[in-house]
Amino acid sequence: MKDRTFLVTGATDGLGLDLAKRLAATGATVLIHGRDAQRLANAARDVGGDVRTYLADFADFDQVRAMAARLADDGVRLDVLINNAGMGAGRRDDRRLESKGGHELRFAVNHLAPFLLTRLLLPLLSPAARIVTVASAGQSPIDFDDVMLHRGYEPLRAYRQSKLAQIATCFELAERLDPAQATVNSLHPASLMGTKMVYETFGYTMSTVAEGSEATLRLALSDDLAGITGRYYDGVREARAHAQCYDSSARQRLWRLSSELVGLPAD
Repeated sequence: MKDRTFLVTGATDGLGLDLAKRLAATGATVLIHGRDAQRLANAARDVGGDVRTYLADFADFDQVRAMAARLADDGVRLDVLINNAGMGAGRRDDRRLESKGGHELRFAVNHLAPFLLTRLLLPLLSPAARIVTVASAGQSPIDFDDVMLHRGYEPLRAYRQSKLAQIATCFELAERLDPAQATVNSLHPASLMGTKMVYETFGYTMSTVAEGSEATLRLALSDDLAGITGRYYDGVREARAHAQCYDSSARQRLWRLSSELVGLPAD
């Protein structure tokens, strides 16, 4: 593990911080991301070991691009990318907000920003690298006539739509990459873990952060999953995502739209 490098986004608290601590304890190099400089510095002290920090607000795609450029300038070779950063479902009365680029905020932060970051980091991946995306069992189909939810906005629907988008684009990316280059999988780590986001939305928990970490690290580390790609897991069990994720025309439409919104070529 001392020769391996991991990037964990959204690593200043909750699941991301726990993942970073567990990986650092193995002797691996751990790169942690956050959007607040002080919280990121605090997290680095908590993680310890060979840890480096990368600052970017995922509501601003220019900052995502700058983060990717810094990783490249630092000569990083990634063995595992864990896309964990994101916004929770929020409160029922939350009003609709937009990112710096004018996109519905949860779609931008949960889906478009990691989509952009992942594609920018593909040249930095080591052979047989793993891309693991923390999604959710809560998934809502995308209405391509109103992706940004201008009509009938509801925070939980926005969250669930962004999570479906994550899974669908993981499936699509898995088809586009040779598994010898990288595998791409997503998961619902655990239901209502004891995190700040869960408490803010639901006020109670059903599982622990440790359970979520163990399921996530299984995808990142297990020899049994070497070469396995394009799968969705509920905890440690392979599961079925929403039907729209398996609709190739919908996936390709989402890929083209996401590429356009973040300013990347579709192919």
